[in-house]
Amino acid sequence: MTGLILSALAVVWVVVQGAGFSDLLVRSVCTLGLVPGELTGRAAINDGIAIAPGLFCAVDAEPINWATPVLSMFLHGSWGHLLGNALFLWVFGNNVEDVMGAPRFLAFYLLCGLAAAGAHIAVDPASKIPTVGASGAISGVMGAYLVLFPQVRVRMLFVLPPFFRVVPVAAWLVLVWWLVLQVLVGLPQLAGLGDPRGGVAVWAHVGGFVAGAFLVRAFERADLVERRRAMLLQRGLLGDPGDRL
Repeated sequence: MTGLILSALAVVWVVVQGAGFSDLLVRSVCTLGLVPGELTGRAAINDGIAIAPGLFCAVDAEPINWATPVLSMFLHGSWGHLLGNALFLWVFGNNVEDVMGAPRFLAFYLLCGLAAAGAHIAVDPASKIPTVGASGAISGVMGAYLVLFPQVRVRMLFVLPPFFRVVPVAAWLVLVWWLVLQVLVGLPQLAGLGDPRGGVAVWAHVGGFVAGAFLVRAFERADLVERRRAMLLQRGLLGDPGDRL
């Protein structure tokens, strides 16, 4: 399922968004992106923002708006946006899928994406800015990984020119640090000090992460968890053989 989701992201990027090389990109973001003010009714119809030179994205009341919390999960704003999300999903997704099975993982992924959308809407319900990306759902996968595999050692590349070194670090350190950074970046927005056009919906990340951490136990399968635990122990990837997943 992780591979299928990655394939879907790639197909949508090329077919629906023109791989970023035509006006299909901005049109898809405007039409299919999540606009909080459209769903809450707190943004005036025909109001909006300039999304690109010569292109104005207006608030509307089209029925498709209600599908945008899901549709926007499969859209991206640039090659960097797509590849960054794909990397995180590839690293964390297959591990989480392994303890759920494919159908449960898909349901879990979509629910985390919806929770992320809900958090984004709650923080700025009148926003006229379209939001796209799989990062909210992928943040949920990362939250699940924190709960399931906190002591698994992940290899981190530390760059301090001229030295480059790969260091094994416990997954919980990496993931908790990432979550703290999201909260710190998002605090000015809560205080009304941040520019909502900054391009990153950090509270969607936080909402997805928290949802994933809470939902994972409802979606995991005990037999698959034990099988995954045995494999990690065999490979020596757990920080301590007595650690629980």
